Amino acid sequence: MTPLRAPLRHIAAALLLATCITGCKKHEDTKAKAPTDPNEVLVTPALADNLKFGTPQMTDVTGMLQVTARVETDARLIARVGSPVAGRILRLLVFEGQQVRPGTTLATLHSTSLSDAQFALIRATTQQGLNEAAERRAQQLVAADVIGRAELERRHAESLQASSEASSYRTQLRGLGMTSGQIQRLEDTRQLSADYPIVSPRGGTVLKREITVGQVVQPADPAFTIADLSTVWITANVPEQEAADLKPGVEVQVAIPALPQRQINGRLSYVAPIVDPATRTVQVRMDIANRNGELKPDELASMTFTGRAERKLTVPSAAVVREDNKDHVFVKAAGQKYVLREVQLGEEERDRRTVLSGLSANDPIVTDGAFHLNNQRKQNAIKGGE
Repeated sequence: MTPLRAPLRHIAAALLLATCITGCKKHEDTKAKAPTDPNEVLVTPALADNLKFGTPQMTDVTGMLQVTARVETDARLIARVGSPVAGRILRLLVFEGQQVRPGTTLATLHSTSLSDAQFALIRATTQQGLNEAAERRAQQLVAADVIGRAELERRHAESLQASSEASSYRTQLRGLGMTSGQIQRLEDTRQLSADYPIVSPRGGTVLKREITVGQVVQPADPAFTIADLSTVWITANVPEQEAADLKPGVEVQVAIPALPQRQINGRLSYVAPIVDPATRTVQVRMDIANRNGELKPDELASMTFTGRAERKLTVPSAAVVREDNKDHVFVKAAGQKYVLREVQLGEEERDRRTVLSGLSANDPIVTDGAFHLNNQRKQNAIKGGE
């Protein structure tokens, strides 16, 4: 080997060694700066003293269903009042929101139909009186052997016919709203009155008025809606797949957004025997006393049913960490490392939360003290960022 090649070989070896050393140092720097998972934390022996470990458990959870509901008038305590005769409204005596008693006159109208029926009754009773007098005279003449028996029978038949006509007109007037006392006064005084009162058949609150002065109304036209609001219904439509266990007597809780301070507890009074084919729901309702009038028809509400217990996967409430408005649980990753995992959980019951998704029954988790472990995770994240 020539003296020139030896120094060159040593120089090349030195350069190669320097390159290797530099590369290894860069690799070590890169490894040291490799980022760690911010959701992962190591459970040290000191931390373990404040923690409990386990797995999600199957427990009995009370089934709960919440549906939209509404306040309605009790159909047994509502009346839609109209005029049984055609006529023109003369006066309105009550308006929306007023309280009325049974028999209260709500409005008056002028009806020629009523006066025509009254006149027909007067004419029929007059004819009845004439026929009855003719029958009595015929009886006297038969007794005196002036007329034959056939004439008496004819006059008796005419008297019966007049009596039937008068009775028919009385029935017609009662159908038009006149009372027996008013009809008797009409027969006694023979004075026609075309002014007809629209009278409330029950007591309650005037919910709706649909007539005005001067309006011509027909017997089929509604005039007023009156309801006793001392008792109201709260109704809801329950999906058919959830309605199988519902029956009268099932306990329910009702919340009224307009009355946030009031929680209503009661029992179902009715469950529809059929499914609505349009909505695939079953109607249910509960009755509730409303003596102070707080609950108003058509008010929105929500109805909550507490059903039978079901076996569901749950975790202790102490295992749950709330971060960014989401639920998380610490799940074992490797060795003594645990990672914060986002999960979907249901409502809390008896200090346990139902697992909807994100965990299985075999996942090792921190069951108690997750708050302490999460604080350590946050401290590690702060130190790692310095």
